[in-house]
Amino acid sequence: MPEYATYLAEGERVAVRPLTLDDADEFTARARESVSLHHPWLQPPRDAAGFAAWAGRLVEEPGRAGFLVCTRTDDAAAGYVAVNNIVHGAFRCGALGYGAFAHAAGRGLMTEGLGLVVRHAFTALGLHRLEINVQPGNAASIALARRLGFRHEGFSPDFLFIDGAWRDHERFALTTEMANLGA
Repeated sequence: MPEYATYLAEGERVAVRPLTLDDADEFTARARESVSLHHPWLQPPRDAAGFAAWAGRLVEEPGRAGFLVCTRTDDAAAGYVAVNNIVHGAFRCGALGYGAFAHAAGRGLMTEGLGLVVRHAFTALGLHRLEINVQPGNAASIALARRLGFRHEGFSPDFLFIDGAWRDHERFALTTEMANLGA
């Protein structure tokens, strides 16, 4: 593990650490390798300028948090998770966005990693509810949400502007009670 990396949570095969601006080279290389996996669902930054803007918001804005899911054997980035639209007070909610990198896809690493981020969000971040919005055709992402116990809550037409058009999304949510973490 690099000296700057501090794991927030560790599982059997992966660990989660905060995303940093120093992750640009590895992240963008992995994103470029994963274009065919991500398209048309995701567009993570594939160059230094795009990464600096995207990661800067996750690192600096209080309503966001970014994490890398890393393999424990070599600290290589297997995927990423962003908690966006964090609201505290009576709401205590956040919206999850995530993606695996191609070399790690289909191996269960993101199931383990996203589960670690969910636990971190419910404990250390103090959230009560997490939401995931997924395009209906993104079967892998929907399956991941369901594996982690997220309940389907509805359908939102024209929900997010992705890949040049407003896209419909299925909505999923999980609360601390559903995750057996208490209030």
